Amino acid sequence: MQVDCSQITEEWLKTPLGEALLQREVRVVEEALDGVFGEQCLQLGVWGDSRAFLRFTRTQRCLLLAETAHGGPSAVGRLHQLPIASDSIDAVLLPHTLDYSDRPHAVLREVDRILRRDGQLIILGFKPGGLWGLRRLIPGAGIPPGAENLISERRLRDWLKLLDMRIHGTCRYFFRWPLPGNKARASNKWERRGQAWWPELSACYMLSAQKRVSTLTPVRPLWRRQPKVVAGLAEPSTRVARIRFDEDH
Repeated sequence: MQVDCSQITEEWLKTPLGEALLQREVRVVEEALDGVFGEQCLQLGVWGDSRAFLRFTRTQRCLLLAETAHGGPSAVGRLHQLPIASDSIDAVLLPHTLDYSDRPHAVLREVDRILRRDGQLIILGFKPGGLWGLRRLIPGAGIPPGAENLISERRLRDWLKLLDMRIHGTCRYFFRWPLPGNKARASNKWERRGQAWWPELSACYMLSAQKRVSTLTPVRPLWRRQPKVVAGLAEPSTRVARIRFDEDH
């Protein structure tokens, strides 16, 4: 079951802090999707505008699926029981989806099921600690209401490795004080400094992974192989038999 906080989240994303975060995440996802190709791209869960991220996809088709109709998704369904065929999706995007899910393991298992071989997975998540760990000390600060199931980057890596996924990399982003009234503009210079000098203080992280399926080529046992016929072995005996027949006549 997905925690339905879509309306609260939508209101929070309209605050100066929420707008700045969404603006940064749009850039981060745009870079991540730049090298993702294929036929189908799927976003699970609404985060911001329904086309905020999917407009950057390079796949032939894209779909947004959520558990409620709020936010204008393409389809509605359970994220831990996806109504999608196995091995049919080239890329999946989870924008803070796991932060609001009480069944994150089940969601990831479904993602693994529907991804094609070598399919791409992009996950956005809030960090449990970091600079935004101060939200507990400041009323109304930091993460929007409802994001109660935060997963650390390290734990998420372990989960994906158990699914035999290859971790491509992690991007830590958004280095701003978690004050709802903070109207300062997001600075690219500040982001670069944060990523280089104090990445652990970031508010969020993006983790990209790829489904890894080993292809095994069956090798037939030696005792089952057909005996090889060497060309030319039968020809001498035929020639000898012909010579003897000519001598007799």
